[in-house]
Amino acid sequence: MIRLYLVIFLVLILISWAAPWLGRFGLGRLPGDLRWRWRGREWNLPVTSTILAGMVAAAIAKLL
Repeated sequence: MIRLYLVIFLVLILISWAAPWLGRFGLGRLPGDLRWRWRGREWNLPVTSTILAGMVAAAIAKLL
């Protein structure tokens, strides 16, 4: 069980590290991704980007 938590933690760190680089390709700015400013902070909810990344990951997993 601890191995699963460790893998999830490392994947989240990798995604947060790669987020600015992936933004250059349009991820996080697709139609369906929600962005708003509230009380001086910018909030981002990347719904469409998450679905697209999940489909890519599933396709890669199916190939392996």
